[in-house]
Amino acid sequence: MLTDPDPRPIRLGLGANAGQFALLVGASALVGGMVGQERTVLPLLATDVFGLTGFTAGLTFLFAFGVTKAFTNLAAGGLVDRVGRKPVLVAGWVIGLPVPLLLIWAPTWTWIVIANVLLGMNQGLTWSTTVIMKIDLVGPARRGLAMGLNEAAGYGAVAVTALLTGLIAAQWGLRPAPFLLGLAYAGLGLGISALFVQETRGHVALEQASTARGPTPSWRGVFMRATFLDRTLSAASQAGLVNNLNDGMAWGLLPLLYASAGLPLAQIGVLVAIYPAVWAVAQIGTGALSDRIGRKRLIVAGMLVQGLAIGAIALASSFGGWAVAAVALGLGTAMVYPTLLAAVADVADPAWRGSAIGVYRLWRDLGFAVGAVVAGVLADAAGMTTAIGLVGVLTVLSGLVVAVRMTGSRAA
Repeated sequence: MLTDPDPRPIRLGLGANAGQFALLVGASALVGGMVGQERTVLPLLATDVFGLTGFTAGLTFLFAFGVTKAFTNLAAGGLVDRVGRKPVLVAGWVIGLPVPLLLIWAPTWTWIVIANVLLGMNQGLTWSTTVIMKIDLVGPARRGLAMGLNEAAGYGAVAVTALLTGLIAAQWGLRPAPFLLGLAYAGLGLGISALFVQETRGHVALEQASTARGPTPSWRGVFMRATFLDRTLSAASQAGLVNNLNDGMAWGLLPLLYASAGLPLAQIGVLVAIYPAVWAVAQIGTGALSDRIGRKRLIVAGMLVQGLAIGAIALASSFGGWAVAAVALGLGTAMVYPTLLAAVADVADPAWRGSAIGVYRLWRDLGFAVGAVVAGVLADAAGMTTAIGLVGVLTVLSGLVVAVRMTGSRAA
């Protein structure tokens, strides 16, 4: 018997795919919340519960997270092009389920490191896939806006969860209460992804039919383009690495800096939340702006603003001063974060876009590991404020590299 044709043919565009896009935005928020459960509490667990005294030792969790997430991003980029988006997304949530339980029950710091290996895998699979699926749905015209909405959801959840866990920890202690939020996020993320999210490879095929620009390169060819050969892709990769280097520093050192000044836990939670909250809200506008004025100017300006804000954090000594600098850091990051992803998607052909985004996200999230090492070693050797200031200098230099190297009509 003949069946009726599908009443909803595949179309590209934000409006045409609003339901699935909104569902993926919600999934991105849950992904971000998994990281947010650690932002305020985990550096304090290192010192107050496990008795770690060296900055380098205390940041081992961040190194483990960054390395694992970076290489999982790389694997996810290739996997989504070969086996589809949805299976990778569901697998990421299955891996994330044990993370809050390990954080709650960990008897030694090694358990915390293991939990962050699993968290890195969870983030690499789920965040990479939701990014790629949103790009699939909207097509080329609204990529910046799509990435702004994606990153706003994710980092908005980071901010809200960092604030909530700080308040919960101030009331009920560092464990187990703050990590119960993470357990709820993981369960919801798995349920939504398995039951409601739809595959988007059909959208890729539709875009590929009208925009293909040549033969699909090998995986090694994509890696070399995104790392060295293509001026825009390689400039984006190094800027992404430095951006997450300074974010890793903020994650690992800033709660300890604020605590060393005698701020109460509730105020530390507020300061930790301000930076990703501003970042989350502002990047909706900056992502859309990059669709109109291009990518390069926003990326360069954002890296410079970040560098200056980090320098201001190193020089400040009060809640008010740190709060103002955190706002500036969030604004600078909002100018950069969705715009870099959009620039990569502009250059990559739909057939190998997943792999290109995976390579970009490899280098970007290695920044967490590099930041853990650089910030920890410098802080142990020269003190926290010196380490923070030098990270600000690196961020400014990265912006100058983008100014010199990035090209392309859409990226310029």
